[in-house]
Amino acid sequence: MKIARLSSGGFGVVEGDRLLDASHLADAMERTDHCDRMVDIIVGFDRFRSEFDRARASLPSLPLSEAALDSPVMRPGKVVAMGSNYLEGTDGPPLPIWAFVKSPQSITGPGGTIRLPPVAAKVFHHETELVAVIGKTGKDIKAQDARSHVFGYMVGIDVSGRRDVLPQSLFNKSHDTFSPIGPVIATADEIPDPHRLGVRLWVDGELRQDFSTSDMGHNVWESISYVSSVTTLNPGDLIFTGTNHQGLGPLQDGEMVEAEIEGIGRLALRVSDPLKRSWPKGVDTEIGQRVLRMLREGKAVGSV
Repeated sequence: MKIARLSSGGFGVVEGDRLLDASHLADAMERTDHCDRMVDIIVGFDRFRSEFDRARASLPSLPLSEAALDSPVMRPGKVVAMGSNYLEGTDGPPLPIWAFVKSPQSITGPGGTIRLPPVAAKVFHHETELVAVIGKTGKDIKAQDARSHVFGYMVGIDVSGRRDVLPQSLFNKSHDTFSPIGPVIATADEIPDPHRLGVRLWVDGELRQDFSTSDMGHNVWESISYVSSVTTLNPGDLIFTGTNHQGLGPLQDGEMVEAEIEGIGRLALRVSDPLKRSWPKGVDTEIGQRVLRMLREGKAVGSV
């Protein structure tokens, strides 16, 4: 099932090129102590699916292209991102596993705007990532058990400001709108193997990122295990699983960014920069080469 949040506040289920409005089913879900209704759906998903199956034939629908969508999860308790987690097309080994947190306030959704803040950054990069949505509470989760803690997956973009000053990750990646997610949550049964998905990103129609999640250094299960060794994971928490840096490029005022992951969908947003800054268009090869050097040396340096 692919679950979408409507900008009107309701919820829908995407089937092919149509969206079925299931808002009244979501409204009938038992309330949890979480302030995000999507978490209520996640926690009570078996009931939601059952009610949807019974009501499917009578649900109103519209073309997906005409539906105004919002961020599937609007108020995640935690947003954790894996750092330097791809092999960049090499034979490995991966860099030591590590992660950083992003502000939940950085979340935005499809059709929104990535707003570049007026800070002293050398450039702002796009990083397309598979995002795992946690479905079951857990602490110290073993990698072999992690699959059962995943509710589903989304497309995510980790927007990254590059600066020479420290600290890097939190303050360069947590500005409002720097964590676009969507367009739907594809439940885990829709994605039999999250490690064999094609990932692509375009800026104004120019293909920049084009890679597979098979290039992931520490897989989704290992990432969940690592993060849960530090903090309890709860339904609705998000884990950005990293990106391949070969193909990163700058984001600039007025551009259209489209990120797509096989089996999930395409996430599209505009970019706004009040300062109208300009960087060379196209792929930034310097950041890609930097990460390759890190892999050769076996040590992560700075924020990537």
